[in-house]
Amino acid sequence: MPKVTCHNICDAIAAAPLPDGMHTKLIGIDGCGGSGKSTLARQLAQDIGARVIPTDDFAAWDCPLEWHDRFMAQVIGPFQANQPARYQRYDWHSRTLANWITVPAGGTVIIEGVSAIRQLFRPALAYKIYVETPRAIRLARGLARDGADAWPMWQGWMAEEDAYVAAELPAKQADLVIDGTQPLAAR
Repeated sequence: MPKVTCHNICDAIAAAPLPDGMHTKLIGIDGCGGSGKSTLARQLAQDIGARVIPTDDFAAWDCPLEWHDRFMAQVIGPFQANQPARYQRYDWHSRTLANWITVPAGGTVIIEGVSAIRQLFRPALAYKIYVETPRAIRLARGLARDGADAWPMWQGWMAEEDAYVAAELPAKQADLVIDGTQPLAAR
């Protein structure tokens, strides 16, 4: 099996056909919290000139995975209709909906976050990536980012993620599964 590099992934994304009738190429990057999704999304976005929509703009500690209807209405649906996406970003600090964000239709948009390649979104996704990282590493990364006080929330969040992974099997649905413990080489 060839080595997975950022260059290979960019080539695969470029070669991926658009879903019928769509003018925006949507790329899903999924994985559990702390797996390395955001890092990968930033790297790919820079390399291919894509915009990124984090699912964290929709999720909340007390509602980690039940935001998909709003995401469909404000992001996926408009892109499927070749219209701009317009959504209200969730602010994790104030725990309220914050500013509105508009993402123009066309080009490539990366949807990054836990459950980004859920079954509901798959018909609109041109390419699907799953970042797989052991639970202990993910938890350590998450607590380093969010602070030790976030431990109880991480316990709840990880239980929700486990249920999602068991129900939807995102790694099996992905076009590419990446090891999130290793940095991705440029070439």
